Amino acid sequence: MPPDALLFPATPPLDHGMLEVGGGHRLYFERCGNPAGLPVLFLHGGPGSGCSPRHRQLFDPARFHVVLFDQRGCGRSTPRGDCHANTTRELVDDIERLRIHLGIERWLVFGGSWGAALAVAWCSSHPQHCLGAILRGSFLTGQPDLDWFFGPEGAGAVCAEAWSALCAAVPEAAEGRALAALCAALGGTDARAAAHAAQVWAAWEDAVSAPAQPAPPAPTRDAQALAALIDKYRVQAHYLAHHCFLDEDGVLAGARCMAGIPAALVHGRLDLVCRARNALRLHEALPGSRMRLVDGAGHSPFEPAMARALIWALAHFAEHRDFKQWPPD
Repeated sequence: MPPDALLFPATPPLDHGMLEVGGGHRLYFERCGNPAGLPVLFLHGGPGSGCSPRHRQLFDPARFHVVLFDQRGCGRSTPRGDCHANTTRELVDDIERLRIHLGIERWLVFGGSWGAALAVAWCSSHPQHCLGAILRGSFLTGQPDLDWFFGPEGAGAVCAEAWSALCAAVPEAAEGRALAALCAALGGTDARAAAHAAQVWAAWEDAVSAPAQPAPPAPTRDAQALAALIDKYRVQAHYLAHHCFLDEDGVLAGARCMAGIPAALVHGRLDLVCRARNALRLHEALPGSRMRLVDGAGHSPFEPAMARALIWALAHFAEHRDFKQWPPD
């Protein structure tokens, strides 16, 4: 079945806008679906990525009132690629500003990958405004995750051809210093080095995200697309260099503070970007959480098995307002 056959039809936003949040940052946000529906906050991954129209298609537009926004420095938020006054604590505060701005008392929080860690950070800080949480492909932000993703004994051992290409492009990778080298290039003043680092990082991420797929030819990017890619990975490098200002212990500590918040953890068994061990650790830390490891699914929310599981979790919460009977036996 084609992935998009599982998704809801593409619909335009109800409205969109820019929100001043301080530190020179303005956030792009949009509201979609049914304004009388169940409020849901969507948190994108990355860090540094941003939201896309396809993300809206995970949500039944008749049932949910979905709020999506691009985090500081990301996507359509301005200034794009800016790492000044850009930390997890500030993102948590931004979510609260946005909630108040939109007049939403409580919402279900839906976060994937880095967005799952950010969801834990916000939910644990503002439990009184949280209806529940759906956490997909969880990233725990600590050194074990970084060693896996950028290490020769982690994803590099599984994606051997792509790892060889990464080492050829970034010789420091063979010594376990890929992230340090990429961060230095993206945070420096050499525009050509930054462009090279962004494209190498994107190619490696694509390979790890879809290891069963043959590597596509390197895309031809115009100056505008390349600038956007550099900005994306500059923000990501900034966050990963600081363990997303949380570290694994911080994410798990936040999860332990979420007692009483209905939470569903959905993770692909074949996820090589964020290993299934992350979901197991989060499940152990998060009181009363429910977990589903999805057969045949990797990291992308749009793979058929994963999209089906996420849409199922959303529908279950809309009907029951908890996950006590999800997933069924």
